[in-house]
Amino acid sequence: MADFIVRNDAGFEELHAAIREVFRESLFFERPTWDQYFMSIAQVVASRSNCVKRKVAAVVTRDRRIVSTGYNGTPRGTRNCNEGGCPRCNDLAPGGTGLLDCLCSHGEENAITQASYHGASLQNATLYTTFSPCLQCTKMIINSGLSEVVYNAQYPLGERSLELLKEAGVKLRQAGLGG
Repeated sequence: MADFIVRNDAGFEELHAAIREVFRESLFFERPTWDQYFMSIAQVVASRSNCVKRKVAAVVTRDRRIVSTGYNGTPRGTRNCNEGGCPRCNDLAPGGTGLLDCLCSHGEENAITQASYHGASLQNATLYTTFSPCLQCTKMIINSGLSEVVYNAQYPLGERSLELLKEAGVKLRQAGLGG
């Protein structure tokens, strides 16, 4: 038995219109917005994180092209967080404590330093990040010349960061996608 039956007593144009209506959902999908697209990429980049506490990533774009990506983890050439490389992340301390002892670089930090490492300017670029930036990353964002930050979820310790971005004229907006 067929899923759909199309009866047509008219011409070809009417038949074509009826078929298009039946298959509208499969023929005409909604493309993601640019925010959805780049935030989805940031979420995939976060899956590369080796941090055992929180997986965070950032994607830097200019003119709708990816300039750089970064995820949180221990510095290049050192033992990964999930292999015991960061004592703070591997202890049982509650979130938000012992942050000065953490050896992991943040996703935003790594995206910015990767751009620099490869000679890419971030002047007037946009940073998409899975969490709103901490104070240290905020300072790097401002000093690197980024003009906009789009974040998915609010980081619990970021109120001063939000104020500083505003004061520096860096546009900030939330484009929550869930997840």
